[in-house]
Amino acid sequence: MRRVWEGLAGNPALPAEAVERLVRLTDPDLSSELVERTDLTDRQVEVLAERGTAVAGHLVEAGRVTAEGVDPRRRPFAALALLRAGRAPAGWAGVLAERRQLWLELASSERLPVEVARQLLAEADEDVLIELAEAQPDPDVLAALAAHPSQYVRQAVARNPAAPPDILADLLDNRPPLPSCDACRRHPVPWTHPPDCPDPDCDLPGGAACDGSHQYARHAIVEAALAHPAAPAADALRHLHDPSAFLRAQLAGRTDLDPEAYEQLATGAVPFVIEPLAENPAVGEPLICRLAAFPHESVRRAVVCNPAVPLDVLDRAWEGVVLKLGTTLPPRIAAADPVEAERLAASANPELRRLLALRRDLPPHVRDRLAEDPDAKVANAVAAHPGLDERQLTALHRRHGRRVGPGIAANPDTPTALLRALVTGEHNVATLRALAVHPAADGATLTACLRDRRARERAAAHPALPLDRIRALLADPETAHHAAANPALPAADLLRLMPPE
Repeated sequence: MRRVWEGLAGNPALPAEAVERLVRLTDPDLSSELVERTDLTDRQVEVLAERGTAVAGHLVEAGRVTAEGVDPRRRPFAALALLRAGRAPAGWAGVLAERRQLWLELASSERLPVEVARQLLAEADEDVLIELAEAQPDPDVLAALAAHPSQYVRQAVARNPAAPPDILADLLDNRPPLPSCDACRRHPVPWTHPPDCPDPDCDLPGGAACDGSHQYARHAIVEAALAHPAAPAADALRHLHDPSAFLRAQLAGRTDLDPEAYEQLATGAVPFVIEPLAENPAVGEPLICRLAAFPHESVRRAVVCNPAVPLDVLDRAWEGVVLKLGTTLPPRIAAADPVEAERLAASANPELRRLLALRRDLPPHVRDRLAEDPDAKVANAVAAHPGLDERQLTALHRRHGRRVGPGIAANPDTPTALLRALVTGEHNVATLRALAVHPAADGATLTACLRDRRARERAAAHPALPLDRIRALLADPETAHHAAANPALPAADLLRLMPPE
């Protein structure tokens, strides 16, 4: 029944007395579902905010919890959520630090005062220090963490957006004392992690090894530092000819290297290194054009996703292979200006036209041209555009039938009669799944959606679904929690589903 109660907790039609019963319930705890409600009383908000930082954080963002109404000693989770959101006095951090069980979440706040960060630095365990290293902006604290013996703490420093260049340079050059590593902590050295490790609890990656120099730990730290945009390019380039493809791949994604470095990275034939290079807008147009002819499909897909790829190269990248990007809109197509959009709409490549049709900010004449496209995939992509009128949507359905059903069903402006027409003839499950959540769908259309399992789950919460159908779905374990969230359920039905007092 827990799933049913979760559905009830989110039902906007739930009577006030039922909401109060669910708030009092602690087994199961429905706080995560209840916190989305807009009808909670102040007392209910106070109760829920002390069920955890995540719940309290949601209430803080919604403006339901403010510093004026919180005592950090009496309501630590609400206080912590306010502190993390930057809406609490800085002095609260010291009060909260008196509770050791809060250190992990305190450490993950970038707004943690330096004096409290230093206290954690001196007293906390590795897990807390990792959180501190990822979030703390103070350079002195980060310098101390970058010299910590733990590989994972140093990697966390390298992931910190506030890490300064000099600290990143030290990590790249392995200047601090050698880090410890899991390999030598668990096994006598020299040791190499076997690919068929017999230990079921071992979580070391396949390449982990230690010969006494902690080489795998050092590699992992350098890899993390190379990914940081503030790492000095001169220090990063020292790894240009490193035998590790992982390190070269991180270099290939950087945008601050010189053209010669990108050329050298492109000389290998390892797709793992070439892919980030092909997606990097800083490599220059000549190299992008060369990589568009790379034989490996994943590299050409990366070229298509490069924000700096010339439009004519987009066409070439598809030659000889099938690049299926789904609904992912390449940045170059997303950024095409009106003139370029016209050019793309006239392309002989239907996939380019389909991707363009995914945009919802097209000039009306370009959108209308795509709505008349003879290719059904292009027409389906543009059919969801809210600028199309009923005449155009009807024409699309008449011309392409079931193949444009999903797009028409996803269009928020599609009228009820046309939605119903989508299920009277031949249709596919993608159409049913889109129809099941359309606000204009009527009872007959939603009833037709019950043929598909996923569409049935979505339709179960639709207020236009006939009441007898909703009640039937309440008896089905797969759909009961969705149906319990349906605001069309009468109060008597909702109360019957409530957990016992």
